[in-house]
Amino acid sequence: MSEAVRIVEVGPRDGLQNEPRSIPAAVKIELIERLAAAGLSTIEAGSFVSPKWVPQMADSDAVLAGLRRRPGVRYPVLVPNLQGLERALAAGVDEIAVFTAASDAFNRKNINAGVDESLQRLQPVVGQALAKGLRVRAYVSTVLGCPYQGEVAPAEVVRVAQAMADMGCYEVSLGDTIGVGTPGKARALLRACAQAVGMPRLAVHFHDTRGQALANVYACLEEGVRVVDASVAGLGGCPYANGASGNVATEDLVYMLDGLGLASGVALEPLVETGRWISEQLGREPQSKLGRIRRTA
Repeated sequence: MSEAVRIVEVGPRDGLQNEPRSIPAAVKIELIERLAAAGLSTIEAGSFVSPKWVPQMADSDAVLAGLRRRPGVRYPVLVPNLQGLERALAAGVDEIAVFTAASDAFNRKNINAGVDESLQRLQPVVGQALAKGLRVRAYVSTVLGCPYQGEVAPAEVVRVAQAMADMGCYEVSLGDTIGVGTPGKARALLRACAQAVGMPRLAVHFHDTRGQALANVYACLEEGVRVVDASVAGLGGCPYANGASGNVATEDLVYMLDGLGLASGVALEPLVETGRWISEQLGREPQSKLGRIRRTA
């Protein structure tokens, strides 16, 4: 394998929004700045979902206002609807992410809309964001399984990914939200989606519920993907998945990439220290294997 891999760091948003303990804006700002200093070039900085549903992200505007932005680093935020887009624009963002699921059952539980209705809702959001000059990334969740309906047809995942790409999203992140995927299934799904939208427009997003996240990433790297979502210290999880752990830990991912000779541009030692630090802020042990090993060394 060769080439560079871009890591999309989702810990400050996808990670923290699923942690039971909320932390102050100042700590979130320090986390983001530490991650940028370690070399991460894309860091999710917050979410403009209703604070009623995601109270952990209620201070995203304050986080963005206090953030010292590094040149060359992108700080996307999650936006669910036009109201969220207005708030994000007021906060001065230049990139957003939108989301849907490949599962009707998951979408109905999560946003009270089926897949097709959710895509219709997102069209004006993406359209207005693009008209304002923003970059738009898309998340498609439950691509390898749903906690409510079980199996999700690969053809449905391809259809949703194609729809998001057709709207103008520059990248589509395929999410194994509940961590049921295995390398063979992950590889086959990625291949099918790449045939529809092209590999350069795809990213992968694995949760480690069953210990398969790094293996799934490796299989997808072999297939040709070069964008991987990860969360420092393995922060997060899915509130809808029984026993779900967080995203694949950024530290463990960087260690694997280094071993494969794939450049990520991320310095491992400061990243491990950042994972250790944010875990202390949350009153828990790091979920990354690397963080735990080095902590006891």
